[in-house]
Amino acid sequence: MRSLHDLVHRIDAVTPVDRDRSVDALRAFAILGVVLGHWLVTALTTADGALRGTSPLAHMPWLAPVSWVFQTLAVFFMVGGHVAAKGYASARARGVSYGTWAGSRLGRLFRPVVAVLVVWTVAAGSMLAAGVDRDTLHTLLQLVLSPLWFLLVFAALTAATPLVARLGPVWTLAVVVAVDLGRFALGGPAWLGWINVAAGWLVPYCLGAAWARGAFARRRPAALLLAGGAATTAVLVAWGGYPAAMVGVPGAEVSNLNPPTLAAVCFGLAQCGLALLVREPLARLMRRPAAWAGVALLNLSAMTVFLWHQTAMMAVTATGLLFGTRLPGLHTVPDGPGWIPARLAWLPVFLLALLVCWTAFRTYEQGGRRRSRGGSVIVRGNLAAVRDDSHA
Repeated sequence: MRSLHDLVHRIDAVTPVDRDRSVDALRAFAILGVVLGHWLVTALTTADGALRGTSPLAHMPWLAPVSWVFQTLAVFFMVGGHVAAKGYASARARGVSYGTWAGSRLGRLFRPVVAVLVVWTVAAGSMLAAGVDRDTLHTLLQLVLSPLWFLLVFAALTAATPLVARLGPVWTLAVVVAVDLGRFALGGPAWLGWINVAAGWLVPYCLGAAWARGAFARRRPAALLLAGGAATTAVLVAWGGYPAAMVGVPGAEVSNLNPPTLAAVCFGLAQCGLALLVREPLARLMRRPAAWAGVALLNLSAMTVFLWHQTAMMAVTATGLLFGTRLPGLHTVPDGPGWIPARLAWLPVFLLALLVCWTAFRTYEQGGRRRSRGGSVIVRGNLAAVRDDSHA
């Protein structure tokens, strides 16, 4: 306990006094929202001897408000745009080339991906050789690989920061509106929607860049974002025919997330407005060493947590099958309220499995830094990363 206490205060001590800790807190909450959201709205059931994916939202649509809490990708993209714009401006001021800056940031994103791909390539080959049902393998690989679309889009926007940093979010929002009008109102082809994979996430990314330029120094613009985004989303859901769930639902005719719709983008604007409004209380909370240490450590391994959380859930699910019976909340169909407390009871087990994955693979994200001789989770090199915006 003394070692943990020392670590907490060391992290607080090495953090520059001018660092905006609320930015790191928003990123941490966004990552946690994605992880908990996936664990709560993704279910694996056994049918015909194979594992198949489903969702409680498909069986209990009244749970749609759960997706409003845990669909936090817009906040992540806004923070990413903010940090990238500030980081690139700082790099230029120091004479750092674009290639060096971009290489450092993109390397931090893609190093942990290599570990995921290698492990799952070996695992998939082993399962095929062992005769695992192909439908089961397809379900597992889909859950593992589907989060990579987010990383690819985020990486592309990061690389394009010099071009989009001064692009107003209104223009990209106009593209989203035009795409949805063409797709839904005018009967255009479904592939039009995929334009919004870039345009939809560019909206909060550009908001973040505007934030870096001082656009949200006052609370009024953030309050307008929250009110306008929430009101527009409500209108689109109530009268525009958009789904209430802000995540994909198996079997649904329209998904708000895959690809992003105007409703999802407007909902993201409301979330970003709320995030900007709570920055001051978050900053006060982050002055507490214990709270800041948790946020800082999560930020150092954000991509590791994101990339391995589905694997952790699947490992627990597969292990449960060894008992020869369907365990409530783990293998059962999420078709009734009783599934909810059963699922909540499994979250600590998922977290334990994720900690195992984090222990094994975090060094790929942190550039090969190792534990110190005293067994501390983080060494001085990791502490130094707390001072560096490039980890964001």
